[in-house]
Amino acid sequence: MAIKQLRTLFASQYQPGQPAHVRPGPALQEPGGDYEALHKQMKRLFNSKPGKKYGRFSEDLGECPFSAWLKDYQEEKQTFAALTDRLFGQWQELLNGCQEEFDGHLMIVHEALADAEVIYLLIIENDSAMRFDSQQALDATDVLSLSRLNLAVRIELDDWLGDNAGDNYLTLVHGRGTGEPGELFIKLCGFTNQVDVEKETVTFLDAVEAFAKTSAPEEAGAVRNRAYEFCKEQHALGEPVEIEALSGYLDENQPERFKEFAAQTAELPESGVLHPDHRKVKKLVRIAGSGGGMSVSFSSDLVNQAIYYDRDSDALTITRLPKALREQLQRYLEERE
Repeated sequence: MAIKQLRTLFASQYQPGQPAHVRPGPALQEPGGDYEALHKQMKRLFNSKPGKKYGRFSEDLGECPFSAWLKDYQEEKQTFAALTDRLFGQWQELLNGCQEEFDGHLMIVHEALADAEVIYLLIIENDSAMRFDSQQALDATDVLSLSRLNLAVRIELDDWLGDNAGDNYLTLVHGRGTGEPGELFIKLCGFTNQVDVEKETVTFLDAVEAFAKTSAPEEAGAVRNRAYEFCKEQHALGEPVEIEALSGYLDENQPERFKEFAAQTAELPESGVLHPDHRKVKKLVRIAGSGGGMSVSFSSDLVNQAIYYDRDSDALTITRLPKALREQLQRYLEERE
């Protein structure tokens, strides 16, 4: 990982209706060290965040001019400092009209990867911490939160401006509870949603399940597990699922088999890329349910091996109980007796 450019701005709006207070930092070229470590942690939070949205820049440049400024920067028509001056100015203007309190650091990072370049916009929040000062008096101070990330966007520059430009080059983190500042951040980025994640999750699950059923019963579970593992790895990297890559992962001997099967049985996007919700993809390998004071979850591989379901009596029989569960049950019964 190498940061080409980085700049931060602290902004606060404590009195809705009054101008927001801002403190911009200098534009840093290849800041290295501590900044790299901070960005690495923010990326880790970004990649692990569930419920991300995927889309593109709004075409309304009057309302959302960031994409035009960014393009000028990429074409070297303006410097990084000039780009961020404009971006920070718009963020302050948006916060001026905000009716909710806000404070946080807006950080923009231009990162060069081995095979691509990306831009991150992140809102870094503060945590309150206690310390003893030089006189051993207790003092409250603010520190950067390294465990929360509720507003951020990643821009895949090559997918946006490259020869094979795609439609979903923006990845957005928009956490619950961000309120009006969250909506203003989306406006600042110029994000417009193009991907129905719920629909693509269903498409992914249906395609894998149907493909698994074409295999022998003893191999179907392995197909589901490999599909889930692939999806989980992509989520950890912050990447969507490419059908062609998944196809090769599911069957190394016949790498095109799943791809051809899915093309015939599912409505795949032209890009051949899906953005499934990794939390729901877990249904491929786990069966779970709760209600009526009971919560049950187990690997689907255990059905008809250690767990048996009788449809007629609607009864579930569990054998080979986990040791911890067995001990709890025995202890509970002994206490009752």
